Amino acid sequence: MIGPERSLGRITYPWSGLAVSLPVCALMGALTALAFAPYFVLPLVLVGFAAFALFIRHCGGSGAALLIGWGFGIGQFLVGLRWISESFFVDAVRFGALAWPAVLGLSGFLALFPAFAAAATRYLGGRGPIAFLMFPGFWTLAEMARGVLFTGFPWNLTGYVWGFSDATLQPMSAIGVHGVGFVTVMICMVPLALAERYRLRPWAFAVTILVVPMIGAGFFWAFGAVRLANAETAGDAGPWIRVVQPNIPQDQKWDPDAATRHLRKLHDLSTSAAPERSRVVIWPETAYPYLYSDDVSFPEALLGSIPEDGLLLFGAVRASPGETAEVGGLLNSLLAVDHTGKVVADYDKIRLVPFGEFTPLKGFPGIAKLTAGDIDYVPGSDSSPLTLPALPPFRVLICYEAIFPSPKVNEERWLLNVTNDAWFGLSAGPYQHFLSARVRSIEAGLPMIRTANSGISAVVDGYGRIQQMLPLAAEGVFDTSLPSPIPQRTLYSKLGDMPTLIVVGILIAVGMTFRRKSQARRDELQADP
Repeated sequence: MIGPERSLGRITYPWSGLAVSLPVCALMGALTALAFAPYFVLPLVLVGFAAFALFIRHCGGSGAALLIGWGFGIGQFLVGLRWISESFFVDAVRFGALAWPAVLGLSGFLALFPAFAAAATRYLGGRGPIAFLMFPGFWTLAEMARGVLFTGFPWNLTGYVWGFSDATLQPMSAIGVHGVGFVTVMICMVPLALAERYRLRPWAFAVTILVVPMIGAGFFWAFGAVRLANAETAGDAGPWIRVVQPNIPQDQKWDPDAATRHLRKLHDLSTSAAPERSRVVIWPETAYPYLYSDDVSFPEALLGSIPEDGLLLFGAVRASPGETAEVGGLLNSLLAVDHTGKVVADYDKIRLVPFGEFTPLKGFPGIAKLTAGDIDYVPGSDSSPLTLPALPPFRVLICYEAIFPSPKVNEERWLLNVTNDAWFGLSAGPYQHFLSARVRSIEAGLPMIRTANSGISAVVDGYGRIQQMLPLAAEGVFDTSLPSPIPQRTLYSKLGDMPTLIVVGILIAVGMTFRRKSQARRDELQADP
C-alpha cells in the first residue's frame, strides 16, 4: 500500500492505495492521448507523464507499479485508438457488436508495455529521485518493444506529439521518432528531479515545471527552424505523376455489382483534363476491384487509364504464386503496368494487419478475421526497392507498413505509400496514419508520394513538408513532379536507433549504480549503533 503522504521537494501530496492511483493513472494516460494527431494538446503530455511518474515512485512496489502502468496504458490506448471501432461498423451486422470489446481488448494488451516500463522503473529506481531519470529510458524501451514483438504495433509513439509543426518534427532526422520520444519524456521528468534534488518550494517548482518544458520545446523548434531555413531545394526529379483519390466508400468497395462503376471512376479521374498528361498514374491500395490473375486480361477501363508510353501503379489483391486464393492465401500487392498492359514490376506487402489481413491464433474458438472474406493474407518476401522506366528507384509502403520506423536507405530515391483508410471514416486514425508516413520521409530524407482511397493523399518532400494534398473524404486528383531527396543522408538513416539505445543504456546503468550506493549508505547507517 501507499503511505498516507509523500513529498516532492518541499511540497507534500496525499497518496492513497490502488483504488485511487489506478483510475487516476488511467485518466492521465487518456489525457496524454489528446496530444496526438489531430488534437496536439501538448501540455497534457507534461501533466500526464509527470503525474504518472509520481505515482510510480510512491507506490508500494513493482507489483503496484505494474498495475498502475497498465492503467495508464489502458487510458492512453483507449482514447488514442478509439477510431479503430469505426472499422467494425463497415459491416455492422456481423461485427458492430465487437467494436468496443475489440478496442478494449487491444488496449488492454498494448497496455502491458507501459506496465513493464512502470514496474522496471519502480524495481530498479526505487523511491529515490533517480527513478524520475530512469523512467524515460524504460518507457522508450517499451515503445521499441511494442514496435517489434507480436508482429509489432508502433502506433502513436510519444515522439509524434510534435507533429503540429514542420519545424518541431525535424529532430526526427537526427534521432528518429524513438529518440524524440525519449527526449520528450525526459523533459517531463526533469522538473520533478530538480524539485527533489534542490528541495524546491511550491512557487519555485511551479516556475520550473513551466520553464523547463518551454526550453525543451524551444530547442525542438529552433533545431527545426534552422534546418528548414538551410534546406537545399534541389530541382525536381523524374516525370510528372498523377495521384488519384477516388473516395470509394468501404462498404461498397468489394460489391461485385459496383466493380465496373468503381473502375470507370478511377479511369475518369486518371484521364481528366490537365495541361500536360502525367506519364505515371498512381491508384490507392486495393484499387483494382477484382481478384487479380495473370490469366485474365485487364478491363478496358484500366488499360485506358495508362498514359501512352507511361505507367499505371495500383493496389490489387492476388493469389499467392502457385496456389489458389481459396487454398494458398492472398497477397496485398502493388502492380506496375505499362501502356501495353504488361505487369513490369510488383511488390507484395510484408507487414500485415492482425485480425484484418491475417488471424493470429486462428485455431482457437471465437478467433476470426474481422474483414470481408475468410482467407488470410500472406506476407511478401522481397523488400528491395523497385526500379521502373523513367522513375528513380523507390521503396513501397503499403498502408500499415508506413507506421514502422525504418532507418535503412539503400539506392531508393523516394517513397511510395498506397493506402485505404476508408475503414476509419472521418476519425483521428487517418490523420495519425498520415503523420507517421510524413515522419518516415523525415527520417530517411526522402520525398514521399501518398495515394489514399479516401484521403489523405499528398506529396511530401524529404523534410516532411506537404507540397500538395487532397483532404480526407474528398474525391480528386493532383499532378506533381517528384521532389528530389535531400542532398545529404540524415543522421538517422546512418545510425538508426543506436544512439538512443546507448544513451538509454547509460542512463539506466548510472541510475542503478546510484541506487546501489544509496542503499549501501542506508544499510551502513542502520548497522551503525
